[in-house]
Amino acid sequence: MARRVRRLFRGGRVVDLGAGHGLLAHAMLLLDDTSPDALVVDTSLAPSSVKIHDALVRAWPRLANRVTFRQETLDDVEIRRDDIVVSSHACGALTDRILERAAAARCRVAVLPCCHDHAASDDGDLVGWLDADLAIDTVRALRLRGQGYRIWTQTIPGEITMKNRLLLGAPQN
Repeated sequence: MARRVRRLFRGGRVVDLGAGHGLLAHAMLLLDDTSPDALVVDTSLAPSSVKIHDALVRAWPRLANRVTFRQETLDDVEIRRDDIVVSSHACGALTDRILERAAAARCRVAVLPCCHDHAASDDGDLVGWLDADLAIDTVRALRLRGQGYRIWTQTIPGEITMKNRLLLGAPQN
């Protein structure tokens, strides 16, 4: 995911939401040194996140002092216009909340949705034509475009992940 995002988006603080170990944030920094730092946020940080971070810093010393971990809710995170908000496997409605927060800040965003909640997520009444997961992701992409974003839709190889639809967006104004 980091490689695909970096092909389009350079620079800016990386904000990895629902981040778990923060591996995506680290990869984003390794691929583009023009991003000064990364913020890794989750309501419950993985217990091994510090060990993984330390191992990555030993392998790539340029990561030192560039990654901050915060255990807090999505609503408590300050998102700025120059940020790149990323989230890999944001479960259910978390993907929608991340897209809403990014659009409100008018920043670049990339999400790899998973665990679609068919009862809570908007499928645009498209399930007669599309399977429910694809319908939900289609509505997400079109909603982002309707908010003045240029969108890109891609897929990650299925061998890497079965939940592989990548949605990227950048404000056009």
